[in-house]
Amino acid sequence: MQKLAKLSIIRLKKILRGKGYKIYKNQKTIPKIFENFFYITIVGIVLIGFFYVTPFVLDYSKKKFTDNLIVLNNSNINFNRVLEGKEIQNNKNLKEDDEVDFKDLFTDIFEFDIKENDTVRLSASTLNQLFKDENYNLKDIRKNKIVKPIAIDLLPSEIKSIENTKKKKELFIQIVLPLILEENKKIKLERKTLFSILNKNSNSEAEKNWLKSKFKQYGVVNRDLSTLKIRMDEIPVSLAIAQAAKETGWGTSRFAQEGNALFGQWTYTGEGIKPAKSDINENHKVMKFKILKASVRAYQRNLNTHKSYREFRKVRAIQRDVLGDLNSLELVNYLDKYAETGNEYIKILKKIIEQNKLTDFDDAKILPNSKKEKSLI
Repeated sequence: MQKLAKLSIIRLKKILRGKGYKIYKNQKTIPKIFENFFYITIVGIVLIGFFYVTPFVLDYSKKKFTDNLIVLNNSNINFNRVLEGKEIQNNKNLKEDDEVDFKDLFTDIFEFDIKENDTVRLSASTLNQLFKDENYNLKDIRKNKIVKPIAIDLLPSEIKSIENTKKKKELFIQIVLPLILEENKKIKLERKTLFSILNKNSNSEAEKNWLKSKFKQYGVVNRDLSTLKIRMDEIPVSLAIAQAAKETGWGTSRFAQEGNALFGQWTYTGEGIKPAKSDINENHKVMKFKILKASVRAYQRNLNTHKSYREFRKVRAIQRDVLGDLNSLELVNYLDKYAETGNEYIKILKKIIEQNKLTDFDDAKILPNSKKEKSLI
């Protein structure tokens, strides 16, 4: 610090003297000690300004950006004004309309045309060999971000007996990753279709009927397009994997093994499995599905429509419009209503995401199943 000050004083002297600046008093040069004091004062002001004022300015700028990025207390946000850095004004872009009866939103999911004989529960060893033969491993996926469309209908019962925690987790992720990506891809294509329709001056009957079906699917009662745009969006892969891991104990829970329930969703009217330790007066059950794929679809439908996750969808919409990408570690903060443990549940999910580096899979892409699908991407 002393060296820096000394060098600064010498340089300042040269600059001032080089430009013809001299300090005089009654035609006599001020004594050397006062001249040095003058230089030291100027250098001190510069250093204080740099080391103390600059951080406050940067912190303020960062805070202003964050405030514009995540505005949680205002449900009426104009995304265009956020992007332009202007004052946020009232706009209905982030205000959802009322929702339809929640149980009606899952009718199509429970109607999977799957027969018992069509599903086969492969053993853990068979799955490991299959993945090896297909050259499907998480190390390569983390590097090249490409996932093969390998759809597994049921979890292997042996996953409970795998003692090696790392191997158990890897097998679980390999099973659920393609299922999550496949459902996200469908939503992405639907979203692309939606914006294509909205950009047209007039729409065909087929397009109008498509919109009607999506209003019903996403529980948009008043056919409000702003609500549909907010609800029709993907769930970050890392967040979905983390929740599936937490809810099933990495695929070992009774609900996952017997009912293909990856996300522990409750039902009061539909088919489900009664929790063993539930109170006699409690009449809820955990949703039961024919295949794992249906569980993933129901989970996405849940987060995209239920009133408990309006803040989640609001922040996701801001991230989508401002950043273009979704941040699971930020979005997880708005899932406190997903479990009775609230904030503790959020902490656990964050820990699962971070410890297992699940965000590596957020930008992964699943290969198309057919030429027709490839043309749509």
